[in-house]
Amino acid sequence: EMSRVMLALKSVLAEVDEVPILVFDEIDVNIGGETAVKVGLELRNLAKTHQLLCISHQPQVAAAGEYHFMVEKHVDKGRTVSRIVPLENETRHGEIVRMLGNGKAAAVHAEELLNRLNPGMA
Repeated sequence: EMSRVMLALKSVLAEVDEVPILVFDEIDVNIGGETAVKVGLELRNLAKTHQLLCISHQPQVAAAGEYHFMVEKHVDKGRTVSRIVPLENETRHGEIVRMLGNGKAAAVHAEELLNRLNPGMA
């Protein structure tokens, strides 16, 4: 519930301050299920008037985004290298499935989430 309170606070402050960009770094920590769906929907609604950048490990929040990027890290010759990969259509669906734990049930759930939270983009 703390994440919903923080999101509500930032939403109200954004309206007053007219901040053009809001960054949410794991605003959804320690939540899941329908609470995460509600946070995703609230973020999607806030994105109608502001540019948002959200870092999340919750598939429910990721599925609500208009754009979805995955950050990959690997070690090359002792040096950590990161890259950002844009996800679209099947790769996006596949990442939501992975976030849900893989398998047939996860694939069905991912499809439902994308259709529910982002109609027309699934």
